Amino acid sequence: RGRILVMDDEHSIRRMVEDALTQFGYDVAGVPDGQAAIDLVSQSLADGNKFDVVILDLTVPGGMGGKQAIQHLKNLDPHMKAIITSGYSDDPIMCDFQQHGFQGILVKPYKIFDLAKILESMCPPPKREAPHRDLFNPRATGRVI
Repeated sequence: RGRILVMDDEHSIRRMVEDALTQFGYDVAGVPDGQAAIDLVSQSLADGNKFDVVILDLTVPGGMGGKQAIQHLKNLDPHMKAIITSGYSDDPIMCDFQQHGFQGILVKPYKIFDLAKILESMCPPPKREAPHRDLFNPRATGRVI
């Protein structure tokens, strides 16, 4: 299946991650803040088309970040798998991410290869008929996000 939600307030980062994960065969949606993530996850659960993994930016200036959104998302779906991303590596949530409901962590800037490794352990990409870049080849996925 491989349905991924990317939440990041920086449009360019969000688009780059969406595009890369789409190339790897995932079904990807992107939103700019935590409230939009909650709304989309809620709708997807109602439609019976839930997300397998959410990738949340820790802080969103002027909006709800991953820190607040994860609590709401876990209330909607207690089995939700989540990855937290941030440039603030010394934030307490980044240091103890599992205690806050996250299964993975990525410190910005990160490489698509690093994201791919974490995602593969949570939700392997679907098989594709067309040849595509090797998901685990660091040369093919060396873009920095």
